[in-house]
Amino acid sequence: MEQRLSLITLGVADLERSRRFYERLGWKPSSAGDGHVFFYQLPGMALALWSRASLAADAGIADVGTGFGGIALAQNVRRRDEVDAVLSQAEAAGGRILKAGSNAFWGGYTGYFADPDDHPWEVAWNPQFSLAADGSLKLPD
Repeated sequence: MEQRLSLITLGVADLERSRRFYERLGWKPSSAGDGHVFFYQLPGMALALWSRASLAADAGIADVGTGFGGIALAQNVRRRDEVDAVLSQAEAAGGRILKAGSNAFWGGYTGYFADPDDHPWEVAWNPQFSLAADGSLKLPD
């Protein structure tokens, strides 16, 4: 298997509510969506929003349980002050702050918000990671 991630699909309870949330954050949907799924082009990959029940059925698993699913999405930013700006933008768009921006043990600055379906997003400034002009992350060798 190639070391690559192509698409992240978030299972959501209310597709229209989630679409509005991400678009209030400034994300632009692709024309590939059909009203039952929405796609957003990211540098080198894509994010999809799809009904949680449909995603579970497609994967052949039961749609049961709530709470932490053992995964967090993350967006790295170019400057420390962008962390708080993105957290504020997410809250204004209808997200919930899980953890205010704070100094991290690894030397950066980070905070978390939850989207309308409680998918946790970390917003992080890491002085050891660089971002390309298109926003793609470059890890140190």
